[in-house]
Amino acid sequence: MKSDNKEDVWIFAEQRSGRLPNSTLEILGGGRQIAEKLDTGLAAVLLGHRVEPLAKELVAYGADNVYLIDNGLLSFYRSEFYAGILSDLIRKHHPAVLVLSATEVGMDLAPRLAARVKTGLTADCVRLDVDENHRLLQVVPAFGGNVMATIVCPECRPQMATVRPGVMRALKRDNDRQGTVRLIDVDLREQDLRVRILDFVTDRPKALSIEDADTIVAGGYGVGSAESWKLIESLAEVLGGAVGSTRPPVDEKWALEEQMIGQSGKTVRPKLYIGAGISGELQHIVGIRDSKVIVAINKNRNAQIFKVADIGIVGDLRDILPLLISEIGKLSCS
Repeated sequence: MKSDNKEDVWIFAEQRSGRLPNSTLEILGGGRQIAEKLDTGLAAVLLGHRVEPLAKELVAYGADNVYLIDNGLLSFYRSEFYAGILSDLIRKHHPAVLVLSATEVGMDLAPRLAARVKTGLTADCVRLDVDENHRLLQVVPAFGGNVMATIVCPECRPQMATVRPGVMRALKRDNDRQGTVRLIDVDLREQDLRVRILDFVTDRPKALSIEDADTIVAGGYGVGSAESWKLIESLAEVLGGAVGSTRPPVDEKWALEEQMIGQSGKTVRPKLYIGAGISGELQHIVGIRDSKVIVAINKNRNAQIFKVADIGIVGDLRDILPLLISEIGKLSCS
């Protein structure tokens, strides 16, 4: 186990209602790889209230050190407190790298931190690596996903990046791992806040998110119309899965932005991925390549997606999907 020092890699351990989301465990796994390449330690910074059990969980998933800040005023994310505490810790310990997940919290917190500690920030990375000079290589899609740009921060520290959920892998939990939990005392006062939380309302999602789904049915421009798009949604419904999309259906308003998969969308790893009317451009393939089983349906037998598919079906989706929906529906009722 590495001791904490100014060369450490840090990750911000976002927690939600006393639980660590997959996105946090993913950047912890990615941070472990970066720390090993730099031959240094990996630390997680955990803020919240009554979250000490999560500190031990972070160690089990790869952290060498955990900076724990536990306070009743940190029960919910408050950008003023979180940014102030983290920037103070950064100035005191001088980490080489700080990685946050590109969630709503991470995307709000990261630029505030970067401005406070006067360093650069690369947002929505799809890959992180290290060069021979120990500089963090931050890879992001550009120009609508047609170009992959590598960004470095040669002078300022820490090198900061937010990473898109789904692109890194969490390590297997090891309850025998040893690490250090450092409890940090902070002086917080409610009256110092310019924004106060009056109420907290949880909105139940209307549909299963593609990040959490074991089954995804995705459609591309080849679906052809909003009417035919209903076949994609119906197949996903009978399979108990989520609906995914390439960029054109989002542009056509058949699908929502949060359903888009690919370099400029989300990265997914379902057990079953079914792609209908999708040609298989690289921008989409990078988002699905870690799926356990890929089924492709396309009337063009030369479509690129067949090169990565485990099962390929050549035919018109308007003929094939209704048959699948009917037969799967019968199995569900039997």
